[in-house]
Amino acid sequence: MLYNRREVICLADKKIQRGGTSAYVRKYLQLCIGAVIAAAGLELFLIPNEVIDGGVVGLSIMAQYVTGLPLGVFLIAFNIPFLWLAYKQIGKDFVIATIVAICFLSVWSEVIGQYPQVTNDPFLAAIFGGIIDGIGVGLIMRAGGSLDGTEIVAIIVDKKTIWSVGEVVMFINLFILSGAGLLFGWDKAMYSLFAYFVISKMIDVVIKGLDEMYAVMIVSNVPYELTDELNAKLGRGVTLLHGEGGYTRQSKEILYCVVTRLEVDKLKRIVLDMDEHAFVTIYPVNDIVGGRFKKSGH
Repeated sequence: MLYNRREVICLADKKIQRGGTSAYVRKYLQLCIGAVIAAAGLELFLIPNEVIDGGVVGLSIMAQYVTGLPLGVFLIAFNIPFLWLAYKQIGKDFVIATIVAICFLSVWSEVIGQYPQVTNDPFLAAIFGGIIDGIGVGLIMRAGGSLDGTEIVAIIVDKKTIWSVGEVVMFINLFILSGAGLLFGWDKAMYSLFAYFVISKMIDVVIKGLDEMYAVMIVSNVPYELTDELNAKLGRGVTLLHGEGGYTRQSKEILYCVVTRLEVDKLKRIVLDMDEHAFVTIYPVNDIVGGRFKKSGH
């Protein structure tokens, strides 16, 4: 989807390198579990109601509808040129994980496709199918794999043009969903667009985790007092960075810490109560590797 896949792949590879054989076992087990969940979302909810996902999966669903051949045939066939590009641009480990994920999805789609659909309501199918499919795809991405080769094209185009990865993916999916409108009807295309949105959000939840993290940088005139207060009331470790004012040339201490989404408001209240002129920047963190992200003193 629209997530920065390169960062996810790098983090997954680093964890595997540190974990040895057991990490590889966990990786491919996670790819299998993700494929089972994704197949359930597709076969029990989306496909029977003619609601599609974006990218190669969406193209494969439409090709399956037209030809009657198994979904896995098109997943493999459509991804072959993208896998060659991925090998050149991203690396061998990503290609292997993607091939394994696609094969798992192909097999499980055939197995789960034998069961009856859960609902005949396309709106409910878009919601619950999108949630389930998004969880499965998110697990596959966390393991360093993929089901959608169109994002590889987006990464390459991003390097050579002014268009971002997200913009290229949305442009490609605009044509795919337009094809769904011509094939299934425009109401199904709109349900598909809604399902695509739900899937994207669920992938973000799986990758980032339910306990979303934020990095905070604070420029304050009372850095040491504020550090003590944040340690006492939030229980979070704070790092002091030495800086200098660009205009005044005065030395300044910059506070840096990472908090959860639920702690952001409390942090802002603490900072502004102690220094109403403090400058605070808050931005989301995709993942944390190393260190100890836990409350100090607990």
